[in-house]
Amino acid sequence: MNPLARFASRLLIACAAGFALAAPAHADGLVGTTFPPGFPNIKDASTGKPLIGFGAAGAVTRTPVILVHGNNDTPFATACNPYGNMHELAQDLANRGYRLSELWGLGYQGDQCDLAVDPTRRSAEPHTAAANVADLRRFVQAVLRYTHSRQVDIVGHSLGVIVAREWLRQDKDAEDQVRRLVAIDGPNHGIINCSPSPLNYFQQPAFGGFTPDSALCKELGSPRTPFLKRLNQGRDEIDADIDVLVIRNADTSFVYFANQDGAFPAVPAIDSFGKPTDFAESAKLRGAHEKDLTGQGIYDPFAATAHLGILNSPDTWKATFEFLTARRHRHDHDRGHDR
Repeated sequence: MNPLARFASRLLIACAAGFALAAPAHADGLVGTTFPPGFPNIKDASTGKPLIGFGAAGAVTRTPVILVHGNNDTPFATACNPYGNMHELAQDLANRGYRLSELWGLGYQGDQCDLAVDPTRRSAEPHTAAANVADLRRFVQAVLRYTHSRQVDIVGHSLGVIVAREWLRQDKDAEDQVRRLVAIDGPNHGIINCSPSPLNYFQQPAFGGFTPDSALCKELGSPRTPFLKRLNQGRDEIDADIDVLVIRNADTSFVYFANQDGAFPAVPAIDSFGKPTDFAESAKLRGAHEKDLTGQGIYDPFAATAHLGILNSPDTWKATFEFLTARRHRHDHDRGHDR
């Protein structure tokens, strides 16, 4: 059975079974799947439809957290996407003491139902980081106004990390609005999926059409793309005023490593320009704290991938909570490996 068929089979079985994890006690209740009354109706910059996501009314005592999902994902599970594990991470933060009013999820690519009609949209312009910066910009401003907060924390997964970093690069005053950033397995130095090699099955339309000339691959297909060269210029790759934690897979991840990741077999370690390129450390950021994890595929119930499993991992949830709530100065000098 080919990788796509295996993935589809697992997905259908899990959805039919109504897969659910046993939930612990909820300190402040359940994280919802809507925005509260009075929160602005923000239109998606690419689709013109209202953004989906979650948040809640109420008092705020901690820095609000904005959770930004990855490409082809959603802030919570939808009829067309069974993942949406940003919602589960938010619930874990609520279980540990965060108020629901302090937890906000941004859905910047809709419910993903359009992918069934045309899977090549996975790598098309509306799914690029640059196309979604405007959504994050307006969402942050709306959360700040709604909660009467001065700053937010951002937790991003995969492409969500790049959306956040590109917004911070574009808007010089954005650094004053962000206290801490958790970057979970983000493609900071590119993805392996854009190789022109015929062994790269992600080029096939059914797998998203990740060809070198697709919009997403022009951004992330190589650490040498103009987009990533701009994003990563400088001695440190993060703003000095923002405390950053990178949580990454150190053993496998189908967007970086040239080896099997769950249902997805390896593709050659070649960038979009056809040059041999090691993407294994793509998620790292110079100047950031770092948490390396292994064996995260056990937390992906559908395709057993580490790249998706790491977002649904108790290891990630614990590290995120501890980082966001630690007494740490943003200008500290101990950045490096926190393992």
